[in-house]
Amino acid sequence: MKKLWEGTHQFKEESKLQDYCNWLDENHNLKFENYHELWKWSTDHIEDFWESIWHYFKIKSHSPYTKVLSSYNMPNCNWFEGSTLNYAEHIFRVAKSKQTAIHFSNESGVHLEISWGELEKKVSSMVAYFKSLSVTKGDRIVAFLPNVPEATIAFLAANALGAVWSSTSPDFGTESVVNRFAQIEPKVLIAVDGYKYNGKPYDKTATVKEIVAQLPSLKKVVVLPYLSTDALNNFSEDYYIDINSIFEMEGGHLEFQPVDFNHPIWVLYSSGTTGLPKAIVHSHGGILLEHYKYMAFHNDTKPGERYFWFTTTGWMMWNFLQSALLMGASIVLYDGSPTYPKFDALWSFSDKLQINHFGTSAPFLVANMKKKLDLKKEHNLSSIRSISSTGAPLPAEAFDYVYENIKTNVWLCSMAGGTDVCTAFVGGTPFSGVYSGEIQCRALGVSLHALDYKGIPVKDELGEMVIDKPMPSMPIYFWNDKDNSRYKASYFEDYPGKWRHGDFIKINSKTGGLVIYGRSDATLNRHGIRIGTSEIYSAVNKISAIEDALIINLELEEGKHYMPLFVKLKPNFELSEALKSDINQQLKIDYSPRHVPDDIIEVADIPYTISGKKMEAPIKKILLKMPIETSINLDAMRNPESVDFFIEFAKQI
Repeated sequence: MKKLWEGTHQFKEESKLQDYCNWLDENHNLKFENYHELWKWSTDHIEDFWESIWHYFKIKSHSPYTKVLSSYNMPNCNWFEGSTLNYAEHIFRVAKSKQTAIHFSNESGVHLEISWGELEKKVSSMVAYFKSLSVTKGDRIVAFLPNVPEATIAFLAANALGAVWSSTSPDFGTESVVNRFAQIEPKVLIAVDGYKYNGKPYDKTATVKEIVAQLPSLKKVVVLPYLSTDALNNFSEDYYIDINSIFEMEGGHLEFQPVDFNHPIWVLYSSGTTGLPKAIVHSHGGILLEHYKYMAFHNDTKPGERYFWFTTTGWMMWNFLQSALLMGASIVLYDGSPTYPKFDALWSFSDKLQINHFGTSAPFLVANMKKKLDLKKEHNLSSIRSISSTGAPLPAEAFDYVYENIKTNVWLCSMAGGTDVCTAFVGGTPFSGVYSGEIQCRALGVSLHALDYKGIPVKDELGEMVIDKPMPSMPIYFWNDKDNSRYKASYFEDYPGKWRHGDFIKINSKTGGLVIYGRSDATLNRHGIRIGTSEIYSAVNKISAIEDALIINLELEEGKHYMPLFVKLKPNFELSEALKSDINQQLKIDYSPRHVPDDIIEVADIPYTISGKKMEAPIKKILLKMPIETSINLDAMRNPESVDFFIEFAKQI
């Protein structure tokens, strides 16, 4: 296993994680030789660990808790019962009035800086307006917005009141938005008139009106004029209000409504690929503790730093990004295409803003690799000290590419978690090295293991990712799931009392690192050998003619299997027999003959969800000739037209 990076002694000593270890030593006489020892203590002593997080970060509670954890019986467990707090209050307690809280840019070249003082004033005005609509604790406020400062302001205002937040991005279709928001019956909608992407304007006025017509619970619609300054002229004035007129109101002193630790903070949604999206509800306190822990110890985010993640408001990484404010860092927001007007747009953006923590997706880094961009020659990037990647497994060759072509001395933090917990189960640690193809560690307080087919924990072999102890940021419930039946079915059916996340992983006993091999429900069972889809993609990524690919393994009658590989080619290439041979040979060289598909088939496009996930499991259902309506939700897709090919192809199987 090739080591690509190790933090210097100074890097480790100055890390927030080392400060926490020093605190544990001074206050609890706890000493640890390495990260694994610390992780083991944090999972063997779950209650002690999370109570230490409470005290280390000096959580401000308006009433004391009676017990750290009510029960280890997931999902029927409550954390820090009796305590009352507010997430937004913890953000503003680190505010320094004249320092920048938010940097914002978009692909049209707009750049704004919002100071902590200005942020507080605008949040206060928004709180006053929400109060004028009789918004109170527990009411829902939803947003149909790009990744703009107004989204952060509205979230913080809703949160300060104890209202429940939910958001989607304006690239979602009407049905997809309504399928999410209608479940939670919002009182207020904040909506945009349109946006630009790849230089092209998208007017969303009609979409907003369609959404509003299907949300009878709404009392008011707040409009952000983003595409056009006179956007409000397209809406009836009595029902709609310009957000800028709210900011002109005097809000007075910003106050915070204390809520129960287990009070809802927001509602996130599953991809909705096979029906109505699950409305996942997290708690104020659980998210607060988890985000403090992860942002400080696994990202090492410090006051005054600039923290960027390329995301939309429809992805949980937007919610995660806000938590950098807890650390006294500035959040960096970007709206638009990551490759417009040039493919290296985000790296130019980083140079301009001197970003310290650069967050992106694995497909973005792979795309840079396939373009063979030598970014360290074209860009300075000296300010970047960490590059974080999530959204899909990052292949080993992309790890190598980062160090060879982006920056040699950067901390590459590959991480994986999900909407389900709004954080990462596995990610980075400043205490360990970065090895090619491996995520560095299991996160503190996450009792995660790889289980074999007998349910026994294993290392150095493929296993099912399972968490066997509670985490504070696990959902408190799904909306409208009164008996928790849908919640339990989603995570706890396969291993009673344990959370099955649906990924296959391998834990390295020597390094402590992990490799994720793709979704277990889309995993390839090839002649009794389980193959992660990421292995196929890792090899196929090396073929210069291929732009993207999708692998499916179908378990057919009489024990037969059929494993087709669908490939999207780059312009001016054709799927010749020679190219097929190159693909098969690469799979044999990198992995084994079992990795070679039964067929290689050209497609115009690969199906993706709006949030950027390959739709392996839904396409598998279509190819198994399950009903379309129960196999896939086209409105939750980025490119629904891509499914037509697979519907027709299924008829041939």
